[in-house]
Amino acid sequence: MYVGFIGLGVMGQPMALNLARAGTRLVVWNRTPERCEVLRAAGAEVAAGTAEVFDRAGTVFLMLADEEAVDAVLGRGTPDFARRVAGRAVVHMGTTSAAYSHDLQQDIQGAGGRYVEAPVSGSRVPAERGELVGMLAGDDDTVAAVRPLLAPVCRETFACGPVPGALLLKFSVNLFLITLVTGLAEAFHFAERHGLDRHLLRDVLDAGPMASAVSRGKAPKLLERDFSVQAAAADVLKNNRLIAEAARTAEVTSPLLDACHALFAETVRQGHGGEDMVAVLRALEARTAQGRRC
Repeated sequence: MYVGFIGLGVMGQPMALNLARAGTRLVVWNRTPERCEVLRAAGAEVAAGTAEVFDRAGTVFLMLADEEAVDAVLGRGTPDFARRVAGRAVVHMGTTSAAYSHDLQQDIQGAGGRYVEAPVSGSRVPAERGELVGMLAGDDDTVAAVRPLLAPVCRETFACGPVPGALLLKFSVNLFLITLVTGLAEAFHFAERHGLDRHLLRDVLDAGPMASAVSRGKAPKLLERDFSVQAAAADVLKNNRLIAEAARTAEVTSPLLDACHALFAETVRQGHGGEDMVAVLRALEARTAQGRRC
C-alpha cells in the first residue's frame, strides 16, 4: 500500500524526497503545488487533495507548520475526520504542544485510527542527507510498524514510550540547541566588538573540546553573515514558546531559555524571522547599539 506524505516545506520536501528515492511507494500533497514537482520527478505520485492521500495510503506522514494546519488536513471536527483516519496510521512529525498531541492521539484512536508522534532533530541539511534523528512515541505495535519506514529519512530512531514522550524529548534537545546557538552568536559578537579575528575564534573552537556538528555548521554562517535558512528564526521562536509553556506546566525553571526567548522575539520583530537562527546575532547587535547590557 502507498505511504502518504503531506507538508513539503523546508524540512518536509527533502524528507519526502529521500523516501521516494529509496523506492517507497509515495503519494504526496502540499498546499503550494509547485513544491510537489521535484517529488513527481523522483517517482512519487501527486494527489489532487488531502482526501486522496488518505484514500490511497495506509500510513500518512504529516510534516506541517502548526496545530491549525494539522487539524485542517485531518478534517478534525468535521465528518471527514473519521473517514480519513479510520484504519490508518497517522504519523505526526511536526512540532506542536505536547497537550495537543496527546489529545490528537485520543481523537484518532477514538475514530479507529492509529497514531505515532515522530518529531525529528536536525535542520535542512541533515534532512537532505537523510541524517535526521527521529523520536517516536505511541503504542508499541504502531511504532514498530512505522519505524522501518523512516530509515531513508533518519540516521537513527529512538522509541520514547507513550505520547507525548517524543515531543517532550525533542523539547529537551531543542532547549540545548537554542541556548547553544545563541551562545555561539554571542561569542562571535563579543569577539567582533573586541576587534578579534573571528576566523581565529572559529579555528580555536573547532580545535577544542566544545566543537560540535552545530558549531561547525553555524560558525561559518556567523563569519560570513550568511543568514540563508536552515532552521528559521521564526520557527525557533515557536519552539522556544512551546518549550517554555511545557516548563511552566511542570513548574520547571528555565532562565537560559527565557533569555533566548526574548532575543528571538526581538529578531523576529526586526523582520528577520525568515532567516536562519544565527540571525539572533542581529538582536544582540541591536542591543549593543542601544547600549543595553541585558
